[in-house]
Amino acid sequence: MAVDLNMRVLIVDDYKTMLRIIRNLLRQLGFTNIDEATDGSAALQLLRANGNYGLVISDWNMEPMTGLQLLREVRADAKLKMLPFIMVTAESKSENVIAAKEAGVSNYIVKPFNAETLKSKLVSVLGDF
Repeated sequence: MAVDLNMRVLIVDDYKTMLRIIRNLLRQLGFTNIDEATDGSAALQLLRANGNYGLVISDWNMEPMTGLQLLREVRADAKLKMLPFIMVTAESKSENVIAAKEAGVSNYIVKPFNAETLKSKLVSVLGDF
């Protein structure tokens, strides 16, 4: 099954520059329907209100709700729990990777990364496109 490049993607980061970088990388890869949130609680509101996202790409380190807390909320929500969720972080500490895996993360990207890395993670989560 081919990936729908028109699916809604939610990117979550408290750093506007990072939102812009991820948005541009997604556009380079062909995604067109991209929403943004600047923290986990805003992202959760969007996800619950709109419910028709195909992917979440979230930063780990945010206030007041971290990416890990957002992931746990998504996985605990019956309507959202199957949603592909990619965590982005500047830290590659193994305990972070383990915590994210235990919380049900679909994949993990360590900053900095490029379009090629993002695409390989997306393919592993969504399939070829």
